[in-house]
Amino acid sequence: MEERQAVADASGHRAPLWDPTQSRILDAADELISRRGVHGVTIAELARRAGHSRPTIYRSWSDADDVVRAALLRRVAVILEQFPTHASTRHELVDDVLRFSALFRADAVYGRLLAEEPEAFTRYTLQRVGSSQRLILGWLAAAIGAAQRGGSVRPGDSDEIAVMLLLIAQSAVLSHGTVSELLSEDSWERELRAALDGLLRP
Repeated sequence: MEERQAVADASGHRAPLWDPTQSRILDAADELISRRGVHGVTIAELARRAGHSRPTIYRSWSDADDVVRAALLRRVAVILEQFPTHASTRHELVDDVLRFSALFRADAVYGRLLAEEPEAFTRYTLQRVGSSQRLILGWLAAAIGAAQRGGSVRPGDSDEIAVMLLLIAQSAVLSHGTVSELLSEDSWERELRAALDGLLRP
């Protein structure tokens, strides 16, 4: 088995480094989204909660929507920090994707969007490939490449396989609540695992 590779070394996509002022503003955005949803995020309210002026916010972001996207990107980066090394086999990769999905659904901000504002989740995560998706895709592609070198994942363009892997997992996560009466939690995980493994198997 290949040694698992460090995420920071293998992925070509990086999350931005936020300074303390930006971090406080993003903390305020997290709180607003988790309590009120994305529609509760305004520049005035961000300034009040973060203790900064509106011009300070505008120095980093163009509008409230831009702040929301940055906050969502930061949440993804925080989840990915739970995976300090890359998977190097198909089994490890599928395990990691399932664990990422569980952490994503349990996240205070993303969990709120999935449960109460699916249209906002769709707008911010599904209508275009944004920075959050690119960060995930970089993580997946690096792991796929490592598993390909070990022979447990089929040959092919790792970036393209990563896109389809993300589509399957993302669709399953978005539809989880919809099918909860049809599939138990264990069944949902079992079937998602089978779908991911089938995509990757040589």
